[in-house]
Amino acid sequence: GINVWCAAGKGTFSTDEVANRVATSCVDMLVDHRALLLPQLGAPGVAAHLAARRSGFDVIWGPVLAEDLAAFLAAGRVATPEMRRRRFPLRERAALVPIELVHVLQWLVFSSCLFLRAGLSGSWQNALPHGVFAVAALILSLLIGAVRTALLLPYLPGRAFALQGFFLRLLGVISLLVVFGGGGMHWAGIAERLAWVLLVPALTAFLAVHFTGASTYT
Repeated sequence: GINVWCAAGKGTFSTDEVANRVATSCVDMLVDHRALLLPQLGAPGVAAHLAARRSGFDVIWGPVLAEDLAAFLAAGRVATPEMRRRRFPLRERAALVPIELVHVLQWLVFSSCLFLRAGLSGSWQNALPHGVFAVAALILSLLIGAVRTALLLPYLPGRAFALQGFFLRLLGVISLLVVFGGGGMHWAGIAERLAWVLLVPALTAFLAVHFTGASTYT
């Protein structure tokens, strides 16, 4: 199967594609009806009247979930309001967390090896006062962006995923500054604080955007 929602948005599940597939598959020679059942989430990419005109098949929008297809057909192709609604419950949001963590941890391991290699020949005297804060900020941003954003999605302000991730991480980086202090009050420490205040919310917002293709929430 394919992600119909994303395919419709990107144009790969479109009016042209539907008409072309009907023509190339010669489906009109295989069935004695002229009804084409399409998934509801493909509607953003398919103009039903144009697809019907080009293919010769009337377009019928099926239910959102494939598991409701049997009940939809048994009811004479009539969908209940529940069949037309796509929910994004906690269970489904939590199922996406391991996938997101696998992606972000790959970059975390790579960057850690890179930073370690760059610092092998230097002094380790700044590792504790500066390094702990940096590592904590990075790990927390990844966890918030990949985990908390998914779990708290319906309760965060705003509808844009990037905005939701930004607000959540802004609270997190402020908490880090309070706990760790960010490297002292000298100019380098202040610059470090400002850098993390700008960097970490941006990183979390970027991770939160990944959920755009996971649901019709936006």
